[in-house]
Amino acid sequence: MPQITKSVELFEKAKKFIPGGVNSPVRAFKSVGGTPIYMAKGSGAYMTDVDGNTYLDYVGSWGPFILGSMHPRITAALEYTLKNIGTSFGTPIEMEIEIAELLCKIVPSLEMVRMVNSGTEATMSAVRLARGYTGRDKIIKFEGCYHGHGDSFLIKAGSGALTLGAPDSPGVTKGTAMDTLNATYNDIESVKLLVNENKGQVAAIIIEPVAGNTGVIPAQPGFLAALRELCTAEGIVLIFDEVMCGFRVALGGAQSLYGVTPDLTTMGKIIGGGLPVGAFGGKREIMERVAPLGDVYQAGTLSGNPLALTAGLETLKILIDEDPYPELERKAKIIEAGFSDNLKKLGLNYVQNRVGSMSCLFFTGTPVVNYSTAITANVKKHGKYFHSLLDQGIYTAPSQFEAMFISAVHTDEDLEKTIKANYNALVVSEK
Repeated sequence: MPQITKSVELFEKAKKFIPGGVNSPVRAFKSVGGTPIYMAKGSGAYMTDVDGNTYLDYVGSWGPFILGSMHPRITAALEYTLKNIGTSFGTPIEMEIEIAELLCKIVPSLEMVRMVNSGTEATMSAVRLARGYTGRDKIIKFEGCYHGHGDSFLIKAGSGALTLGAPDSPGVTKGTAMDTLNATYNDIESVKLLVNENKGQVAAIIIEPVAGNTGVIPAQPGFLAALRELCTAEGIVLIFDEVMCGFRVALGGAQSLYGVTPDLTTMGKIIGGGLPVGAFGGKREIMERVAPLGDVYQAGTLSGNPLALTAGLETLKILIDEDPYPELERKAKIIEAGFSDNLKKLGLNYVQNRVGSMSCLFFTGTPVVNYSTAITANVKKHGKYFHSLLDQGIYTAPSQFEAMFISAVHTDEDLEKTIKANYNALVVSEK
């Protein structure tokens, strides 16, 4: 068991000045118990904490580090930008055009794109744009899908809201809540029912095409295509939230993997290469409503800043140059098969869901296809499992309802170590 004396001291100090001691709720370890680990350095597939303990990293800054931490090309590019360009101007820069053109080339739905500073900004802006474009007020989201902490989304949300057992947030007005309708993931009939009950009032349907904030839940065959057909017929803007799965499950995102093109797409994480970033884009006809060209207002002082664009551009260029996706799939299959073998050896029927290099082990025997099936998972057993992995030098998400991310720099030796640790942790979880 690693000694975490400095982490304990830092957490006690942090709680005096930061709500809950953390700047994002899931980091607080509330659902797994114990003290958050304070990291001092990341390199490749590893992180080192303030006490000098080293961990194999399967969080990857919650998704962005598909190429691992401190990738030499990305750090070199950032160093060049710091020394020769600057951190921010508040004016247009040429790099904005370069990344916008590249994104429009890679992602099927993009004809125009606007850079922002976070995934939450991207989803909030996309929904506002859909409302402005359609002249309608209501949106449909899916139970357990997390689209950031915008008011419209904190109704039966996933991620930290689900992890902390508080899917609805005080501070969200009744009016906002009334305009947010919740459907059941992978259930097209639940969507049709809401649309019919609110005929001509629904501006947008927003969905994670691979849900990554209720654990990992892939869209079942035909579901996204049925959504596309329904939105087209009803004049509803279809928004794919690819903040997490974009560039992670495939270079062109889940929309290229499943062959379904939304009207708008939101992005983040990987397109910032580890720096704060977000973007939303889609059909030219819709995007031309964004200010200053159109009447739907959106702005941001640091949007399109040189540092975030540098890291994002270099990440995308590496993904194009090196095409790590076949190798990521191979590695993810090794982990999936190894975990399956361990479950069989121990006589456990827990569920694994995976799409590409995103995966989740659910502590339930119920197939996980939506929010209601995800929450059948035993979070106490997961907590024991998490801490056993941590004791063995494996850092995974401190929540049953988050994804495990495999990176291009995880070696076969790392995977073998992880599979062995998984077996030991499963034994501990059952005690």
